[in-house]
Amino acid sequence: MVLSELAARLNCAEYKNWVKAGHCLLLLRGCLQGFVGREVLAFHRSLLAAAPGLGPRAACRSGSRCSPRARQFQPQCQVCAEWKREILKHHTSRNGDVHWGNCRPVRWPVDAWEVAKAFMPRGLADKTRPEECDAVALLSLINSCDHFEVDRKKVTEVIKCRNEIMHSSEMKVSSVWLRDFQMKIQNFLNEFKNIPEIVAVYSQIEKLLTSDWAVYIPEEDQPDGCDYKTGVYLSEHQVNEIEMELLKEKLQELYLQAKGQEVLPEEILNQLEVVKEFLRNNEDLRNGLTEDMQKLDSLHQQPQKLDSKEPRAQTPEGKA
Repeated sequence: MVLSELAARLNCAEYKNWVKAGHCLLLLRGCLQGFVGREVLAFHRSLLAAAPGLGPRAACRSGSRCSPRARQFQPQCQVCAEWKREILKHHTSRNGDVHWGNCRPVRWPVDAWEVAKAFMPRGLADKTRPEECDAVALLSLINSCDHFEVDRKKVTEVIKCRNEIMHSSEMKVSSVWLRDFQMKIQNFLNEFKNIPEIVAVYSQIEKLLTSDWAVYIPEEDQPDGCDYKTGVYLSEHQVNEIEMELLKEKLQELYLQAKGQEVLPEEILNQLEVVKEFLRNNEDLRNGLTEDMQKLDSLHQQPQKLDSKEPRAQTPEGKA
């Protein structure tokens, strides 16, 4: 049953393209984690060197009163106020559009990652290290923090592609789109020619996107896809794991959009129904996403969340 469901899904070229693109994002996430982790520590050290008074001996004097919420943060003590100023000095969003709610300011003097989360998209308050973050969180950090010396246009192009993948209601992309994505992700990776783990992934992504991607299904005479001599092969289990990660990220994105009322409630409900219909036809995926779907459904059942009379318009959040 599982193999037949997988074979049916991959018989759709545009769905296969969507999974391939998502696989590239997972590879990108993996190769950026170590690099970003090292750079965040270096950035934190540079902040403390420039302002020694903000170091481990500094302590928030106001406790819970210095707790940010979403984009709002009004420090109630001098230490947190100075930290906020330092963070804004290095933030590329000069209008101060920062997701302070990601952070625990009391930890800023001793925890580099709590500082890093001020440069990332919403919804990351519970993430304590780069290994827990998805690709767009790491890309947004690189884009928003001036410690990273990169061509930011190349970063935003990849972020835009990621959002197109996650916001594709039918989970499909064309071959033309995939070729454009390959160019943009490789342009971005070229910014890091001196980082071995990133260089290694460049060739993996190139091979994945330019070859006949195939899945080895034992019950079939030949792997799904084309000529076995030119294919890139993954097991059924490997493909299933990729699909599950992408769908979990998609559902989390829907949840955050709904919770923040970033798009019209009707749009959220329409996208949710498409996913439900997809999962009804694919039991192998549905069984692993029960908790994620229940979380979205519980939010749907709260009228003030998904049935607001005047929902906020779509914002660039999550898109850069």
